[in-house]
Amino acid sequence: MLASLKELFAFTEDANHQASDQIDPALAAAALMFEVIWSDHAINDQEVEQIETSLQSLYALDHAALVNLVNDARERLDENVGLHPYTQHLNDALTEQDKFNLVKALWQVAFSDGHADQFEEHTIRRAADLLYLSHTRFIEAKLSAKQGAK
Repeated sequence: MLASLKELFAFTEDANHQASDQIDPALAAAALMFEVIWSDHAINDQEVEQIETSLQSLYALDHAALVNLVNDARERLDENVGLHPYTQHLNDALTEQDKFNLVKALWQVAFSDGHADQFEEHTIRRAADLLYLSHTRFIEAKLSAKQGAK
């Protein structure tokens, strides 16, 4: 029985590791953005439009690539839950400034419908913690995004 449990955990760990190896930073960022907007169990058009705008700003994608990226991230939301695989990959790929810009984009997505609710804020806080972004930079990103939303 113990051997079966070890196999199960080894398989799950391998599957998670392989999934994160195949994710580029833009897809990981898009997936985090969908995690934020889904945290309140509602996705509206304004939020998806802000995701597209934020991804375009962060990664300078052409329209076809942007549409594919958003669709892929949305599908991943249905299949995977959690921030860890995405933040783990982003920690390896992003500088501190890139992480700040991403957290600011997460806030912009949260504020796109007029307010960031407690579930969105909690998800962004967890993402920032997992990205090892300091609390000061977290608040700076929030204030900057909130200022831009007015």
